[in-house]
Amino acid sequence: PSYRATRLEKDTTRARANTLREILTHNTKVNRFDSEQLKEVFDLCLSCKGCVGECPSNVDAASLKAEFLYQYQKSNGVPLRSKIFAYNNSFNRLGSKFSSVTNFLFTNKLTAGVLKAITGVASKRTLPLLSKISLEKWVQKSTAKPNDSKLKSVYFFIDEFTNYLDTSVGIDAIELLQGLGYDVQFVKHTESGRAFISKGLLDQAKRFADVNVSAFKDIITENTPLIGIEPSAILTFRDEYLRLATDKNAAKKIAENTYLIEEFLQKEMKAGNISKSKFQRDKKIIKIHGHCHQKALSGIEPTFFVLNYPENHIVTIIPSGCCGMAGSFGYEKEHYGLSMQIGEQTLFPAVRKAEPDTIIAAAGTSCRHQIMDGTKREALHPVTILRQALVG
Repeated sequence: PSYRATRLEKDTTRARANTLREILTHNTKVNRFDSEQLKEVFDLCLSCKGCVGECPSNVDAASLKAEFLYQYQKSNGVPLRSKIFAYNNSFNRLGSKFSSVTNFLFTNKLTAGVLKAITGVASKRTLPLLSKISLEKWVQKSTAKPNDSKLKSVYFFIDEFTNYLDTSVGIDAIELLQGLGYDVQFVKHTESGRAFISKGLLDQAKRFADVNVSAFKDIITENTPLIGIEPSAILTFRDEYLRLATDKNAAKKIAENTYLIEEFLQKEMKAGNISKSKFQRDKKIIKIHGHCHQKALSGIEPTFFVLNYPENHIVTIIPSGCCGMAGSFGYEKEHYGLSMQIGEQTLFPAVRKAEPDTIIAAAGTSCRHQIMDGTKREALHPVTILRQALVG
């Protein structure tokens, strides 16, 4: 996506891979990753994993960048802003205890401006607001039971983004599964570690991977799969955990039975376990923007299928690449302009052209934030659309 915006050769996957090979071959430093040239070529890599699906050689530049940052930071230290973004879940946990106060600080022009200046966030970027209650707390208080005990049990992964920032989306997902007759189970686990991976803090990310693999290894099977709704978080089980986790065999077993919720629902719909009669027949026009990790590691077809499943849903896919946000990338002051430029290539114009009653669907929390900042249109997670379409 950065090359499509800048048209500079150094911003291609090819250039990044070639520069990495050249530096590692000829750098005479003890730490061969200690290179400002490498830092420059990876700076505009959004870690979107688009190259995994689009590059003929399937080069995973996001993983190369994470490894580069990990090694580079051994010699140069971890920047304060990187630590702040990596540990965002800890800050959100603290802020959620006083969510109304935190949200005031994030929306007040003066305090938000100070916070952005301190953390290196672009002044024009809005800050994400905390939900009034975390999803974990909601689950503890909830007494809802499935409508039909005949269908299978599933384990729900409460990712760190949904837990504090998008509780309502998590509730929609749980109520959707329960409304369709599934027994939704929960076990104690930790965050996915996505932010740590993106910032090259791989030792910490490995610890999260090991905790989560240990938590799920004895319960996740073909009959009791693991379901998640935030692509960048749940797909770590199928991607980075296979390399990071100490127990590789357990990680592989979990990965084989881990699904984005759209993948799981598509599988169940095709198996005849979910009837169209479960959904209303109201006409809805829906346009989908796919999350980059979702497109690279899963595909957008499951989302298209499940949103088309209710009768009278008319669904199209926006032919967009990366939205431009890419986790923390679009927040960073030096990257904000490029972030919005990427959004303006296809996504923003398509959203603006959509009729007011057209529903914009986006599974990624960063994508939804970017769409709101760039177009002032609210995008909904596919589970919210399906939850609203449920009969009863």
